[in-house]
Amino acid sequence: MAEKALLRMEHISKSFPGVKALDDVNFTLKPGTVHALMGENGAGKSTLMKCLFGIYSKDEGQIYLEDKPVDFKTPREALDNGVAMVHQELNQALKRNVMDNIWLGRYKLMRAGKNLPFLSEKKMYDATMDVFKKLGLNIDPKREMASMPVSQRQMVEIAKAVSYDARIIVLDEPTSSLTEVEVEHLFKIINMLRDRGCGIIYISHKMEEILRISDEVTVMRDGKWVATRSAKDITIDEIIKLMVGRELTNRFPPKNHVVSNEAILKVDNLSAMYSGLKDVSFELKKGEILGVAGLDGSGRTELLENIFGAATRKDGKLYKNGKEIFNKTPKESVKNGFAMVTEERRATGIFNILTVKENTVISSLKSLKAGKVFLSDRKMRAVTKTNIEKLSIKTPSQETRIRSLSGGNQQKVIFGRWMLTNPDIFLLDEPTRGIDVGAKYEIYQLIIDMAKEGDSIIMVSSEMPELLGICDRILVMSGGRLAGEVNPQTASQEDIMKLAAKYA
Repeated sequence: MAEKALLRMEHISKSFPGVKALDDVNFTLKPGTVHALMGENGAGKSTLMKCLFGIYSKDEGQIYLEDKPVDFKTPREALDNGVAMVHQELNQALKRNVMDNIWLGRYKLMRAGKNLPFLSEKKMYDATMDVFKKLGLNIDPKREMASMPVSQRQMVEIAKAVSYDARIIVLDEPTSSLTEVEVEHLFKIINMLRDRGCGIIYISHKMEEILRISDEVTVMRDGKWVATRSAKDITIDEIIKLMVGRELTNRFPPKNHVVSNEAILKVDNLSAMYSGLKDVSFELKKGEILGVAGLDGSGRTELLENIFGAATRKDGKLYKNGKEIFNKTPKESVKNGFAMVTEERRATGIFNILTVKENTVISSLKSLKAGKVFLSDRKMRAVTKTNIEKLSIKTPSQETRIRSLSGGNQQKVIFGRWMLTNPDIFLLDEPTRGIDVGAKYEIYQLIIDMAKEGDSIIMVSSEMPELLGICDRILVMSGGRLAGEVNPQTASQEDIMKLAAKYA
């Protein structure tokens, strides 16, 4: 007798103004399995899961939970029925502590007594520690969320989902900000949940990860179901072909730029005031793509923030074209020809409630004036149109709010915004985080094209194949210090990891 499906989504359709996000999509999840959901940015993966989780209301179709028809109107209703979701973009109460975030919305469970109106902090602490012990997490329940790195905040969100005793858990890009050690820990948690009979829906763009952890793989394209295959019977090349609708023979574009011997930027003994960054020195050549590798907390992001003036420098000097510059603030850095694409797109990259046009022009308003006071709508529309075409941004219109775009298209808007300021040094922190293989290729090509035009790039990435694939040199950070430098043409991932552990 065939095993009863844990979840069935049949003929699901969903439209937004100007775009059909889902078109007659079917999806089935079996108990005790990990089912990967794959597709390019904008393929409809997250939209489908939001229809399941009660964030969006589907237009057509039916959802069955263990053969029982359901139609959740709110995420709370979904959680109460055993469906939990860990979102790609974290939405947490950063000024509250860990245990507050775990039990937010469920404080009734943590009352000091049945008829007492106040909470028992001990009860909440013990319940949080119980969840963490089951998952093997070493996190202080009383620590403020804002003081934690993104990777630990991600693990807290996963623990929160598990604390609901959910039978279905949706993980949307769960490893996008995790180190390799944390990824291994997450896989142990997933295997534990699978052994309990839970069904895991796993959305990721990391191919090797997908084939390693999944039992089944479903591919979507342009809002439609394309194929469902057993993970053991499909290859990375086949997945890519199903996702993009064509052969993608190379993961990285050819490097056809020329690196000058001339140093455009010299960083001399840079140290940070409020982080562990200490005595970092290096040079960046004109037209060079310089990678920065390292474990989480190694000082990669802090390095970029201190160069850009987004963090307080304790010591050290910066020289551009042989002349000392100070970059005390981001505004001063932009004037000096710097641009920075931040790691957390939603928190520090996009203006969520503004349109694609407004997000595109917001860093270059002075050049878009009609006279001395007013902005020229004609000029703003013209430069936005150029960026949309040049960067192949998928959007219904310039007036679409950027929050409704896929992560990859949001990232392209951010790139376009900075290109309008005409920088010659780009600081990129995880520029392809949460982006599909097709969009990644386009971002890589964009970075190489910038280098070809003589711009210089410093690029932080957690994905070592990415650094080895497109960088000219790779610096490796460890414990806030520069542990060494490798040549991508001759180095391996193991060489990078040895240096990354040097001062850790």
